[in-house]
Amino acid sequence: MEARMEAPMVGALVRRKGLIPLVVAILIVAGVGVGLMLRSKAASGGGGDAEQSDDAKSGKSENAAAAGGAGAGKGGEVNGEGKAPVPVRIASIGVAPISSYVSATANLVAEDQVEVLAEAEGRVASLLVEEGESVGRGEALVQLVRGDAEMAAAKARVRAGNAGVAWERAKEMHARGLVSQGDYDRTVMEKEVADQEMAEAEWRLSKTTVRAPFEGVITVRKVGVGQHVRPGDALFTITDFDPLIARIYLPERDVLALSEGREVRLTLRAAEAIRFRGRIRQISPVVDTATGTVKVTVEAVSPPAAVRPGAFVTVDIVKSTRHDATLLPREAVLRELQESHVFIAENGVARKRVVTLGIEEAGRVEVLSGVEAGEQVIVAGQGGLRDGSPVKVMDAPAVKSAAM
Repeated sequence: MEARMEAPMVGALVRRKGLIPLVVAILIVAGVGVGLMLRSKAASGGGGDAEQSDDAKSGKSENAAAAGGAGAGKGGEVNGEGKAPVPVRIASIGVAPISSYVSATANLVAEDQVEVLAEAEGRVASLLVEEGESVGRGEALVQLVRGDAEMAAAKARVRAGNAGVAWERAKEMHARGLVSQGDYDRTVMEKEVADQEMAEAEWRLSKTTVRAPFEGVITVRKVGVGQHVRPGDALFTITDFDPLIARIYLPERDVLALSEGREVRLTLRAAEAIRFRGRIRQISPVVDTATGTVKVTVEAVSPPAAVRPGAFVTVDIVKSTRHDATLLPREAVLRELQESHVFIAENGVARKRVVTLGIEEAGRVEVLSGVEAGEQVIVAGQGGLRDGSPVKVMDAPAVKSAAM
């Protein structure tokens, strides 16, 4: 209906306006539009086949990739399940002695350490030693001014001499009966007093030289030249480094099997590579009722030069020793709640073994069941393993036995 209505309108327009070229142009444009529409429909009708062809190609590509992955497993990089071997390190399970210990910590202290005190009053004339120096028993440490003490000693010697002469004369006269017994006794008493005063003056003179009470090392100096000191003033601290002892406190049950003279191991906490021997010197005969512990005194035997008084040490006392224990490295053990297990490398596969552990010492663990000596236990890389996981042993020749 619309086409029929438009045709008379166009004819009328042509007749009235004479626009024939315009009509021709409109017809040409309409023809071109119809042609384009037909071509578009033809193109959309054939697109399904093209998409189907692309899908087929994609499917073939995925099948080829899957086939390639299966082939890679034959090459050794991944296994049949598509898992790559886990790189691990191993160690050989060995047989060696291992000991259990009672351990405690304490400070090593010098048994003989004293403060040297002044015994006479005076001014310090000279220092004869310095901190860190070794001294012998009776060696002079400091010298006080001697003037007053020397004069007092000289006077005392004169009085003692006079008293001695008077006594000799009185003795001779008493023998002849020329002196009464009372006068003679008084002369004897005066001589004894004079001798005593002389001895006291000589003693005070000797105390102006301060001497070491025993052999040791000057660890502290508290006095300086020119300082005025009085009796009781601290001048030095002397320490005898031999022996060094440690006092530890152990539960009563751990002391029952110990005895004096038993060897112990001492480890310097500041440098754990420094270890040296010691021995039990004394075990207290009583139990501390407040703590339930017993004091054990340990003496160091020939400690290294790096060990000083006051050093913090670990004291390990052997309780028992097993001479043919099956040992594995501590890092091989994985602990989960109440269970401990390890992984053994067998023919490129990890095998999980539940183990029962015993004594642990210095990075080694005794294993009571679950593995045997000579097997290769995984010590690194086992964190994500499961039973049957493929493994690849790395630098196996460099791995040492757990028994070493």
